[in-house]
Amino acid sequence: MTDYLDPAYFEQLYARDPDPWKFASSDYERDKYAATIAALPAPRFRRCFEAGCSIGVLTRQLAERCDAVLATDVADNALDQARVRCADLPGVRIERMVAPGEWPEGRFDLMIFSEVLYYLGTPGLHEAARKTVASLEPGGAVILVNWHGNTGGACTGDEAAEMFMSDVASTMQPVHQARAERYRLDVLRAA
Repeated sequence: MTDYLDPAYFEQLYARDPDPWKFASSDYERDKYAATIAALPAPRFRRCFEAGCSIGVLTRQLAERCDAVLATDVADNALDQARVRCADLPGVRIERMVAPGEWPEGRFDLMIFSEVLYYLGTPGLHEAARKTVASLEPGGAVILVNWHGNTGGACTGDEAAEMFMSDVASTMQPVHQARAERYRLDVLRAA
């Protein structure tokens, strides 16, 4: 296990398989995305930041509920697929960004971290939490989705969620938490 997975790891992964986690075809991903969308705490959002968008399957679904979506990932191979998948959605912008060192400008009323926090490394996870606090609009929501299995990252999904929530506890609180067979979903709202 490493503390931080280098972007080259993900580039190699997508070079070997254009959809290594079967985002577009697995029942697990379909059900997880449906639960994520169902857990959104408002019918509509103005501006969403999705970290780790991969090939854009969830991005496309978020676009139905958001005026603007900034979707980012570290792997160009994944981003190319996301751009094709979302090409007909004018409110979606897809960019290469290595969070948390690279972070979007402006503020968001929705921020999504779906199965990505444990790849940032412990210092990166803490930095992402601090930057999320600074980037989230008052009353905004943060969605955390974390896999229960071996992540290959700095920590387990449960540890990632608990560290993040502890770091942001002074400014946002959980309003919905669910535990499925293979993932947990936490919805936080800012005061």
